[in-house]
Amino acid sequence: MKIKLLQRLESVCLLLCLAEVLLVILSWLLSAMRLDEVHSLLSSEGIRWFLGNFSSMLASPWLVWLLLGLSALGCLQKSGVAAFRSSYRERIALRVACFFLVSYLVVLAMLTLMPHAILLSAKGELFPSAFSRNLISLGAFGCVLFSVTYGLMAGRLSSSGSVLNALSYGITKGAPLIILYILLMQFYESLRFVFG
Repeated sequence: MKIKLLQRLESVCLLLCLAEVLLVILSWLLSAMRLDEVHSLLSSEGIRWFLGNFSSMLASPWLVWLLLGLSALGCLQKSGVAAFRSSYRERIALRVACFFLVSYLVVLAMLTLMPHAILLSAKGELFPSAFSRNLISLGAFGCVLFSVTYGLMAGRLSSSGSVLNALSYGITKGAPLIILYILLMQFYESLRFVFG
């Protein structure tokens, strides 16, 4: 199943690369026909735009959310929560991890649900607010807190190095998704430049 998913991701990445090449050629042809509102990616303006804005094209909350989500999933997997065996040590670890997770949720509730809470908007609303803009980040942190606490208590994560390995494990496994994100954002922003 993982091999089929990886093959599909490879196919999508290849299609995005081909689409980008076709867009470059199409933008050149359409601008050569002197169509208004079409910018060529092969012109000096297009090359300057692409090279000058490549980093800012990729720097978006989507990338941060992807990295945080992959890190949280890697922590869940490496901490052993998914392979819970109901031994005495793991039951204690689960209780302690749940205590930390509930404590985290209580702190979030106090920061969002009380009148004049810090994470509410200036109008006192939950959506949009600092809380709603960072909902995925807050969820990923809660998942990491739960997983690392469980892993340390259960003995699956025994050192700071193993915790760091758990945090990076999901990013390592999800690297094809990061490449897919880069290609997708590049193509999307190129479309906006050519026809925008």
